Amino acid sequence: MTRTRISEGARGHAAPARIWTALGAVYVIWGTTYLAIRVANETLPPLIAAGIRVVIAGGVLYAWSVRRGDVVGDRPTRANWRAAAIVGTGLVAGGNGLVVLAERTVPTGTIALIIALVPLWMALIDRVVLGHEVAWRTTVGLLLGFGGAVLLIGGTALGTSVPLSGLAVGVTASLMWTSASLYSRTAPLPRRPLVGAGMEMLIGGLVLMVAGTLRGELALVSPQDFSRASLLALLYLIVIGSWVGFTSYVWLLRNARTSLVSTYAFVNPIVAVFLGWIVLDETITVRLLVASAVTLLGVAIIISGGGATKREEPVVEAEIA
Repeated sequence: MTRTRISEGARGHAAPARIWTALGAVYVIWGTTYLAIRVANETLPPLIAAGIRVVIAGGVLYAWSVRRGDVVGDRPTRANWRAAAIVGTGLVAGGNGLVVLAERTVPTGTIALIIALVPLWMALIDRVVLGHEVAWRTTVGLLLGFGGAVLLIGGTALGTSVPLSGLAVGVTASLMWTSASLYSRTAPLPRRPLVGAGMEMLIGGLVLMVAGTLRGELALVSPQDFSRASLLALLYLIVIGSWVGFTSYVWLLRNARTSLVSTYAFVNPIVAVFLGWIVLDETITVRLLVASAVTLLGVAIIISGGGATKREEPVVEAEIA
């Protein structure tokens, strides 16, 4: 990565084409990860497996990216690692890890619906806690998007009897993901997004592994019982879900509007359903088409509420050691 690219990746100054490419990657890739997590959970200890995949992905990414670009001027500092620990614990351990746990007892559709709350949480926290204005058009788009998600998966998800504890875990995951996402936008992280993403994944993955160990998952580690499908799902989550999907999301948080980035939570269920139609020959219903249209209308309204690029906000620069 050259110095020119680093300056282009500075907070809030990315080209719209790069923003749409990254957002498209998050739309499609994270629409497939719910199924991959479910398959991995079949024979692998959930938190330890999630931690291992994130540590591998983060370790390789950090080792590769930290030696590129502004190695001297953007060297990771103690403040950078503290911020990465907060973001990694919230996004990776809290958000992703709790989703993995919730999927042990809660249907995938219900989890997808809970995660669809993320854009609403983001708008609420952004307005009430951080004091940022939320345009009425964005509010309408958010409500339409969530309404479409309810119509798309709510019929089965809401009508399914699931443990209250599992639902609580899912809601907590969405809140932790939201809070960490908003914090990361002004956190003192390295200016090079890939370096910051690697640090966040490393720490978040270690937290997951410790949590899994405390949960007693070491007793579930039986390599002879690991299925090929679960191992392939784990590989997919490392390469595609983490290296491409997570790094794209982290980069978007620095460069695109919060409301625009959050639309992934509305689009992912649509992608998942249509992939089921294409790959598994599942039926496309009128309800599904109407729900998709309502959701995409909400996303379109959010997009029309302003440019793709993140608005100027106060930035806490990383200290240089």
